[in-house]
Amino acid sequence: MSDRYTHGHHESVLRSHRWRTAENSAAFVLPHLGATTRLLDVGCGPGTITADLARRVPAGAVVGLDRVATVVEDARGAFPAAAYPTLHFEVGDVYALPFGDESFDVVFSHQVLQHLTDPVRALAEMRRVLRPGGRLAVRDADYGAFVWHPADPDLDEWRDVYHAVARANGAEADGGRHLPGWVRAAGFEGIEVGSSNWTYATDDDRQWWGGLWADRVRVSDFAHQALDIGAAAPADLERYAAAFRRWAEQPDGLFLVVNVEVLARRGA
Repeated sequence: MSDRYTHGHHESVLRSHRWRTAENSAAFVLPHLGATTRLLDVGCGPGTITADLARRVPAGAVVGLDRVATVVEDARGAFPAAAYPTLHFEVGDVYALPFGDESFDVVFSHQVLQHLTDPVRALAEMRRVLRPGGRLAVRDADYGAFVWHPADPDLDEWRDVYHAVARANGAEADGGRHLPGWVRAAGFEGIEVGSSNWTYATDDDRQWWGGLWADRVRVSDFAHQALDIGAAAPADLERYAAAFRRWAEQPDGLFLVVNVEVLARRGA
């Protein structure tokens, strides 16, 4: 897999990834899990959601897969087999999953498809490893639908630059709105579409969200890529960072990250 990940794995990125849980990022799939469910989490990152899902299938099996070996090693260290006997982490490629046909009851993928050059091919591979009647559960943000208050032209510009970087990578930053079409094109049936937000409005939430993005826009892979393609200059990145810090200080500040969720089935 040669796709370039827009965010990279800087600490400011992992700071938000480690915050994610089954409750705040995978609630839509929880009703479809049973004690013996076999589940694959594609693009598991640091494994916090994956480990939460494993707790819900005490007699099943959960595999977290990521393409970055260091990320997988960190997940294994954070969630050791002795404490999570149904949980296993592997390095693998979303376009060539290292599992046999019909290996899983549920395939879950969170904030992955928006970063891929060929999300339909990845979904078709997820379909291959699902048993007939098995469930797909995918969730992706939609940058074009993000809402923040108060308005700030520097944040508007940051979003434009983010879209430019994603396009340069052959990815779709507004992936959420495309999920139903991608899933249908990959051959799934019984498609159900929903949505949920991450809402940052409390003082603590604004400091956390604004702070991590102030770091991301300056020092993560996104920053390096924006500079590499000429979408922004160093002074621009400093302005975007200042805008996130400024937003975080607003007592009535609000930031909504809109996520689209799709459940679907593999047919017979």
